Amino acid sequence: MLNFLSSLTSVWDFFKTTDKPIVLYGMGDGADKVLDEFYKLGIKPRGVMASDDFVRGQSFRGFTVKKLSDFENELGEFVVALCFASQLPDVMNHIKSVAEKHTLLVPSVPVFGDNIFNDNFVISNENAFKKAYSELADDLSRQVFEDIISFQYSGDLKYLDSCTTDKDEAFKILGLGGDEAYLDLGAYNGDTIDEFLSYTGGKYESITAFEPNARSFKKLSEHCSDMENVNLWQLGSYNKNTVINFNTKSGRNCAISDKGTPIQAARVDTILCGKRITYAKLDVEGAEKETFEGMENTIRLFKPKLNVAAYHRSEDIFSLILQLKSLNPDYKFYLRHHPYIPHWDTNLYCV
Repeated sequence: MLNFLSSLTSVWDFFKTTDKPIVLYGMGDGADKVLDEFYKLGIKPRGVMASDDFVRGQSFRGFTVKKLSDFENELGEFVVALCFASQLPDVMNHIKSVAEKHTLLVPSVPVFGDNIFNDNFVISNENAFKKAYSELADDLSRQVFEDIISFQYSGDLKYLDSCTTDKDEAFKILGLGGDEAYLDLGAYNGDTIDEFLSYTGGKYESITAFEPNARSFKKLSEHCSDMENVNLWQLGSYNKNTVINFNTKSGRNCAISDKGTPIQAARVDTILCGKRITYAKLDVEGAEKETFEGMENTIRLFKPKLNVAAYHRSEDIFSLILQLKSLNPDYKFYLRHHPYIPHWDTNLYCV
């Protein structure tokens, strides 16, 4: 077991051993995954709640969805398992207000993949955790690494509070200039292109963007219609040129899945054909590993600065560092967590 986890209780063990009723907060994909794991472990929650504005008498997995006040009247003392994510300040503040009244922990289920962050996962990957930790370039990165792992293990929000920083500090690490050849993988509606331009004073050499969702790609195309030297591709990024199923949920949470809409995916190297890239952003909903396999030539040849989502899979926080180290041994690795509950928007910055 990692030393900094030795004094902590696993969030799963807490819910297995608590003598208080358990109420799930949320009713989406995260709640589905938490319930599935609870039932595997023999944990029987007492109910499901949602924020007051979302409670309309609906049911979720056999539970009637209720308000916080309903459970306070019915149960008095209970513990809360948070099962949804948000970066909206009002929502995050509300979550913290619930945590002030009741014990609230966040069971860590992955956005993508099947590896649950539990004792077995930590022990079986201990060497990889340690190798990745040794590659981190500064003290804040090491603090983020320990705090994010402690959060995933214990479910305690205090570990997020202690390591959260804004993106301005992270973009100082990247040091973007006005001559960047930018690759945006998971460009959505163009918001991350705008973010890029905000840090380069609107200047760039070229922009290449991938977005597989048809609706988002249409918005992206409209958003970039007046821009020069921009190449847009309605594609997902992967380790081969193929067709994959894509769960086309609204917003950014589209992802590769067993079922869904077939979309075309491609190796980045195939599309770029040797085109120079100096900076790449990846938020590809769990396909980061495969994407790097498909852009190996680009990384080895140009060594672009990278901004990588490192939270979709339980193993991302260590496996992506080790994968990129093998592709470019000269990279310096920085880890940052930006405002979000749970640990989403934990990003790896490579320079």
